[in-house]
Parts: sequence; structure tokens; C-alpha cells
Amino acid sequence: MPIINRIADFHPDMTAWRHDFHEHPELAFEEHRTSAIVAAKLREFGCDEVVTGIAKTGVVGVIHGRTRNGRGIGLRADMDALPILEESGVPHASKTPGTMHACGHDGHTTMLLGAARYLAETRNFDGTVYVIFQPAEENFGGGDVMVKEGLFDRFPMERVFGLHNWPGAPEGTFLWRVGPIMAAVANLEVTITGRGAHGAMPHQGVDPIVVAAAIVQALQSIVSRSVEPVDAGVITIGHILGGMTYNVIPETVRMLGTARWFAPEVGDLLETRFVETAEGIATAMGARAEAKFLRLYPATVNEEVSTGLAADAARAVQGDARVVPMAKPTMGGEDFSFMLNAKDGAYLMLGAGRGPHDPQVHHPRYDFNDAILPIGASWWATLAERLLAKV
Repeated sequence: MPIINRIADFHPDMTAWRHDFHEHPELAFEEHRTSAIVAAKLREFGCDEVVTGIAKTGVVGVIHGRTRNGRGIGLRADMDALPILEESGVPHASKTPGTMHACGHDGHTTMLLGAARYLAETRNFDGTVYVIFQPAEENFGGGDVMVKEGLFDRFPMERVFGLHNWPGAPEGTFLWRVGPIMAAVANLEVTITGRGAHGAMPHQGVDPIVVAAAIVQALQSIVSRSVEPVDAGVITIGHILGGMTYNVIPETVRMLGTARWFAPEVGDLLETRFVETAEGIATAMGARAEAKFLRLYPATVNEEVSTGLAADAARAVQGDARVVPMAKPTMGGEDFSFMLNAKDGAYLMLGAGRGPHDPQVHHPRYDFNDAILPIGASWWATLAERLLAKV
């Protein structure tokens, strides 16, 4: 079956919802307006139960099929925005300076609302569908919090599924992959303490900027020289702050960065070598460093059977030619990983049709492609109807 006609009928409604979410972005665990709108719409659609307050701002809608047979599946979308100043110039641009939907969570939320509306209207399945609207995917692990607060105990489901828009793939194309699809994530922090001095008299101090430069260079040798070449790992320093003016050697420098990996043993190695390298180089150069390797998310790993079911539903919507294997995982991270660690399931990508030089996710000029809204909503709905088919 192609895009579901009923869902295509309310494509304009979905576009309006998405634009409203985009205009009013909210950061992690602050999605009060967003979650209130989601809950109100789920009630309006006729969901049998709407549960709020899970992981502070999370919402779960419960939609029973024509019979209750003890079976159930979960469909999850994320709701939070990013601390980025929007530069898209679109009419529905963010009205909250410094905050924007730069990753498409406004679209994810809208697609799942569209599926919920259709499923609540038709009830063309047996069992129960749980639509999960998760807060705080960006850096704060809202998925982990929902699991710890009993998501899968309170809402018994056999499998759980997630979907992310993917601007680098052709519009409407589904990408699937068994095993790791997104990387594990850690935040890196290094605070270097030297001894301040006049810039013209460096021998009287210990320059933490020089120490920082040496550490940044050395960190790049960890993956290339400590990680087995067939494995994957990333260490990136994305922020260095130290000093205030031209001719003063500062007392301290602070660096922030990220690490990514798939295999747990690689993560352990990156942590050990990161701390040893940063702190050891500082000591050797007469300074002191405190290095922290702060693990955020494990790798997002798709279970084989669930991935096959998800891909089959995608083929039913878009046809075989537009459902393709993902050649390699991405080093981006996702806290849906916590749900997949607790429950069988799968995470797919939905192509948004942007070229390699167009704004990608996490870019200040990015905007979700509204054309894929009915495609994603149809996939959610088809997945539910196929997995909970009437008998």
C-alpha cells in the first residue's frame, strides 16, 4: 500500500502543526508547551488514555485496537530543540532567540501525531499501540529517564520503533541497518591550570594555551595509533576557551569535545587514553589538567527481526526501490539506544532530499522537509497495522 489516503488528506494540518512547533522550540526537559499540545491533540483524536509527566515532559498516548489481546508495540518520536540561533529565514522561523528545531524533532513529533490520528480513527488492528513522545534527546538522555521511570513496565509492548529524518538521502527513501546504526557518545572536558604571566615574559609562567595545543594534537593520535584500524572511533575538540587579551598568558584553559565509538571495548580504550594523554602532557609541561570522559549514550543497535519488520512496512509504503540498506552506520548519537537496550526494536532513517551542500541537521539554516510528513506518518501507521494485524 502506498501513502495512506486518509493521512494524505490531513497533510495540510500536519504542516501547520509542524510550523507551529518550529516557531516555538523548547530545550530538553522544558518542552512544556510542546507536550501540552501533543497531549491535547491525542485527546482530541480519541486516544483511550493520555499519560503525561513521564520524564518530566514526556507524553504517552494509548490506542487500543478492535480487540485487546495483550499484544502491543511502541512508536517513539522526540520533541526537544537545540540551543542554536536560527538563520533559515523561513516564515515559520523560531520566535525564541537562541533556540531552534535544527534536528527535525518538530517533524518527528508531527509525523507521529499524524499516525496517532489515523490509528485512533480506524482502529484497524488488534492489541494496543503506544505512541511515545520523548523529551530531551539532545544531550540529556530523556530516553534513559523514560525507561528508568518504568516506560516498558507501565506500557507493555513487544517492540519499540524510532524514525529520524535524514537530509543526505533522497526524499522519501527509507534507510535500514541491522546492528549498530548510530554511535555511542561521550562528552569530553579538560581544564588546564598553568601559571599566568606577561605575554612578553613567558619564562615566568606556565602557558596553558601551549599545553592545550599539545594536548589537542596528541589526542588525534589516539584513534589513529591506539584503536585497531578496522574499528571506528572519533575524538574531536570543539571548544577552547582561555585568555582575555593580546599580551597576557592566562592561568587556565578549558576545552570541550566529543568522543564516538561502536564497540564497548573501543569506548573503554578511548576513555583511558584520553585521560592519560591530557593529564600526562600537562604534567610533563609543568601544568596540571583535569580530564573528564562523561558517557552520554550507548550505541544505537537494531535488533534483526525488528529491523526486518520495519523495513517491510517501509516497502509497503514506498516500494522496494525506495527502501535501501544503510551502507555504514553514522557517528551521530541517539538516546533511543536506551530503549533498544531494554526492548527489541529498530531505528530507521527517512530521506529528506537535501543535497550535500544544503544545510544538514544541527545547522542554523536547516529546516525539516514537510513533503515527507505523510510518508513518515504512513510508515508508523502501516507498521502498527502489520505487526498487530487482525486475526
